[in-house]
Amino acid sequence: MLLLRTRLFIPQLSSSLLPTISNPSKPLNFSLSFPLQSSFSLSSTIPIFHRHALSSSAAPPPPSDATKFTSTVLFVPPGVDPNDITEDMILPGSNIVVGPYAGHAQIKEVAFVKSSSRAKDCPVDGLPEFAVLGRSNVGKSSLINTLVKKKEVALTSKKPGKTQLINHFLINKSWYIVDLPGYGFAKASESARTDWSAFTKGYFLNRDALVSVLLLVDASVPPQKIDVDCANWLGRNNIPITFVFTKCDKMKGRKGVRPEDNIRSFHELIRQNYKQHPPWIMTSSVTGLGRDQLLLHMSQLRNYWDS
Repeated sequence: MLLLRTRLFIPQLSSSLLPTISNPSKPLNFSLSFPLQSSFSLSSTIPIFHRHALSSSAAPPPPSDATKFTSTVLFVPPGVDPNDITEDMILPGSNIVVGPYAGHAQIKEVAFVKSSSRAKDCPVDGLPEFAVLGRSNVGKSSLINTLVKKKEVALTSKKPGKTQLINHFLINKSWYIVDLPGYGFAKASESARTDWSAFTKGYFLNRDALVSVLLLVDASVPPQKIDVDCANWLGRNNIPITFVFTKCDKMKGRKGVRPEDNIRSFHELIRQNYKQHPPWIMTSSVTGLGRDQLLLHMSQLRNYWDS
């Protein structure tokens, strides 16, 4: 299972949102630029995650700008030659390249299977699953309802922290969406937060069928330390993640900070600890932004997992 997680977990360095390409039929040819500075800082004690470089007696030639871009900014799935990537292969509002494993992505059938209070009580049929994780009130339930195009499949509530169990939803009778309890709800008791951490981490560390975690981040507010800490913990444990930025249709605060600006700031923080940035995508449960693109991304991860 560790080998599977290693080949799916392709950490990639972040940058600002993807630049515009004048001719989508031509290979990428960018220079890297990270002009944005973030005022949000993390403790310097957080370890740096990166793949070990292969030793060689001869120094390799310096990479081209296009190679730097594809290797540090884009999520390049298995089966794709970075030198062959063109703009039309990149999903809009994301850093995700579509590869040969992308296939049928539409959801035709969804069924609630069970709720579990312990990881060992989850379904044991071995079907691939995607865990949806994020802060309370980040829009987890709304995203799940948007993906399946059915209202109230996942419980939505104005009370953050409503989901308290591990909920499995069977999709097309072949894979699962797993709704996990939200973290960081300030009104939860200390004992409740401790219990959440224990059983949720147990799920991540012992779930062989886990293809990837969809880590939801609220794009309508500045980066939150708890989200970055969660991403770092998943990275340290070699658990594949995709950042799903929610509420990309909203703008909060008197200064009118755009979701794109908050996303850039979040990228700046993540690249402090990831040599390469994991896949990310912008979404909105109100407008449907990113729904089809996220499902297509999930299909290529799922099909590679099955191969």
